[in-house]
Amino acid sequence: MRRIARVRGVSGGLALIAGVSFLAVSAATAQIITLPKLADYPLPGDTSRYDYLSFDPTSHRMYIAHLGQGEVHVFDTQSKSLVGTVQGIPGVHGVIAVPELGRVYATATNENTLKVIDAQTLTIVATVPTGSYPDGLAYAANVGKVYVSNERGGSDTVVDATNNEVVATIAVGGEAGNTVFEPVSGLVFVAVQTQNQLVAIDPTTDQPVSVFDTPGCVSPHGLAFDSERQLAFMGCQGNARMAVLDLQTKQITSVQPVGRTPDVLVFDPDLHRVYVAAEDGTVSVFGEEFLEHGAVHLVTAPNAGPNAHSIGLDSETHHVYVPTANILGVVVLREMSIESLPDELDEI
Repeated sequence: MRRIARVRGVSGGLALIAGVSFLAVSAATAQIITLPKLADYPLPGDTSRYDYLSFDPTSHRMYIAHLGQGEVHVFDTQSKSLVGTVQGIPGVHGVIAVPELGRVYATATNENTLKVIDAQTLTIVATVPTGSYPDGLAYAANVGKVYVSNERGGSDTVVDATNNEVVATIAVGGEAGNTVFEPVSGLVFVAVQTQNQLVAIDPTTDQPVSVFDTPGCVSPHGLAFDSERQLAFMGCQGNARMAVLDLQTKQITSVQPVGRTPDVLVFDPDLHRVYVAAEDGTVSVFGEEFLEHGAVHLVTAPNAGPNAHSIGLDSETHHVYVPTANILGVVVLREMSIESLPDELDEI
């Protein structure tokens, strides 16, 4: 007998059986959608922790923060090869490529600074002081400023990208998780994990302008946005959920179970997919198609490998990249891609 799982409103009781993916239901036909591994690429150094990734579509480079070694590795997604490593970024957490400036920014968490990297020479050209425990990064293109979330400092440090000078420190009322610039609203958003809130900052004034409560989402940390639909996706580390917030109504529209301790989220606007990478290695993939505004359904939730808590998106190929710790004694960058298969599971 054919068994089709209707995944709209998936509950925590719907488990993923090893080797079998959830079935995503379209308006016309059912498809089996998976996130298979395409390839593994060894990364240099030891098997210590990795963190954020950032993709530059102009150079096809994926910048990968190797937290444990204090380095940023640079991987070419076309040639599938490592093209360089930037050293001297102790405890690096956040990394963000800004192609229009020819710069890459990385947080040196262990020394409470921001490193400014020349994308051509892969050398550090400036060091800027931040608050305590800098983590996530955002670049507000409309004002030419970099925003650094200081997790323990409970603030965002604002840096003028033209001269690498600190121009403001914005208190957000609690531990600051990820910081993201949303281009349609023109606002910078900060996940305030100890207050269960999302704070919006106007980068033209560097003042908070809105505070969104996140009921059902305990300790929001990771952030991603569907700018077209004005939706925020939040990884809720305290209760292993992904929450969707409608920025226009200020209401939570969906709360979905994900892997233990979700960390980094990415959104693919072309495929309308949200990827949530968790500390237990689970990468939960959600879709928006065929559903009302603000609703999502679980597409698939494979285990991407040990400690696969961070994820980067190649916006051209729609492949995702996940650093995984200690596979046969080495770290690998795992390339994965959404794949749709015909529904041929007539008998289960």
